[in-house]
Amino acid sequence: MSRFCELLSFLALLSVLFYYSEASVHDYRGEKFVGRGNAFVVHGGSEGIYSSLSIQNDSSIASNGDAYIRFERVKFRRNKEFTNFSSGSIRAVVFEVEDRESIGGSVYGGQRAVCCTSDLAKLGVCTERQVIYRPSTKNPDWPQVFGVSFNVDDEIASLPSTSIQITKTGMYNLYFIHCDPMLKEVVVEGKTLWKNPSGYLPGRMAPLKNFYGFMSLGFVLLGVFWFSQYARFWRDVFPLQNCITLVITLGMFEMVLWYFDYAEFNETGVRPTGITIWAVTFGTIKRSVARLIILMVSMGYGVVRPTLGGLTSKVLTLGATFFLASEVVELVENVGAISDLSGKARLFLVLPVAVLDAFFILWIFRSLSATLNKLQARRMMVKLDIYRKFTNALAVAVILSVGWICYELHFKSNDVYNERWQNAWIIPAFWQVLSFSLLCVICALWAPSQNSTRYSYSEETSDEFDTDETSLTLIKPSPVSSKEVRHVPDARPVQGGNGLSSGGDLEEKTE
Repeated sequence: MSRFCELLSFLALLSVLFYYSEASVHDYRGEKFVGRGNAFVVHGGSEGIYSSLSIQNDSSIASNGDAYIRFERVKFRRNKEFTNFSSGSIRAVVFEVEDRESIGGSVYGGQRAVCCTSDLAKLGVCTERQVIYRPSTKNPDWPQVFGVSFNVDDEIASLPSTSIQITKTGMYNLYFIHCDPMLKEVVVEGKTLWKNPSGYLPGRMAPLKNFYGFMSLGFVLLGVFWFSQYARFWRDVFPLQNCITLVITLGMFEMVLWYFDYAEFNETGVRPTGITIWAVTFGTIKRSVARLIILMVSMGYGVVRPTLGGLTSKVLTLGATFFLASEVVELVENVGAISDLSGKARLFLVLPVAVLDAFFILWIFRSLSATLNKLQARRMMVKLDIYRKFTNALAVAVILSVGWICYELHFKSNDVYNERWQNAWIIPAFWQVLSFSLLCVICALWAPSQNSTRYSYSEETSDEFDTDETSLTLIKPSPVSSKEVRHVPDARPVQGGNGLSSGGDLEEKTE
């Protein structure tokens, strides 16, 4: 209990620390220019934006049908000791991803340069040490370029506050660029607002708001079914069903928190980081507990054995490790996420999670195989039927997961510039639907009922199960004489389904 309180305190502290993280409002707090080729660049943001023409009937201010990128108090600052000269122009370049080739140029197909070189200047195609850009072939008004320069003794150069209306759906990018090596210490301050017709949610995230609304409804319906059965047959409930109840409850909280997270973000343009952290945490706990439940069921916990014995500590250690690894990945991916670009940090952090998932799968199917063999050997047909259905459901889920991972890798490897951002929401949505479907199957198989005791652990079946397990361990493949068989102590007949005694069973197993 004390550890749980410490965890709550830690999460509350994280909520305070991240409270001021902003999302669709791109905030620049002393961002430094980074050398890229012969240019110095600051990435100002990348988001999918729907056209302003796609006006939706909504009375809220955030959903008034306008789509724009707005510059508010964006300025460039340099140190006082570097104010003794006037500078070249610093450009703010906004372009749609399809027009990326209109930025920069090269001489006779050589290395591409963003800033005009002396060779290009000699050809008369640009001015030396200026950003190269040309009008788009599809829309001559794009890319949108704004510039400002430092005068002598100026510490600050400010861009005019302006708003760019978006009339074409696409992935838009903003870069601050300059070509003057003497301005390498300049930093960017201020903010830009990126808005879609339906609100401030980035285009990639916008469909997820409705998706989590439907998922919340799905969990409510599942909860109504499960809790009604739980209330009716609460006297017959066994430990496994209590664990399933916990997963359903965590899932409800997770879906509702995600919905409110996106709804608040969409309305205000500022992501409520406290809600985001709690949504991530509830989701990570749910996934960890769900994996532990599947593993324990595969081992026969609550059905054919009352405890996991010496394996308890190993199972809990694996679950705790998975929770920590998943929590880090989800926090990096969601907390403070601004642009519609996937972070490189996630590629590094997701590897431990993938390894742990693979370990879970291997352990689960190995345990299932052993449990099925033992149930079949003891002719526990009711439990065997349940476990076979459970195994089939898990196999389908694993096959779908592998197939979807292959599709996800193909999707991302062929979408380097995020041109398919409108379909990107399907990737995280699939995993939610798959886990929810598997939970529904488990609820259908082990729903509380008047016959629940047939599926739960009992002393008689446990004795048979344990005796069978012990005998299989003690019997060796070497020949056993008839005298040794006749002198087994306390041998008592056990009537099987085919009328054989325990002696017959033992001889059959020995063979």
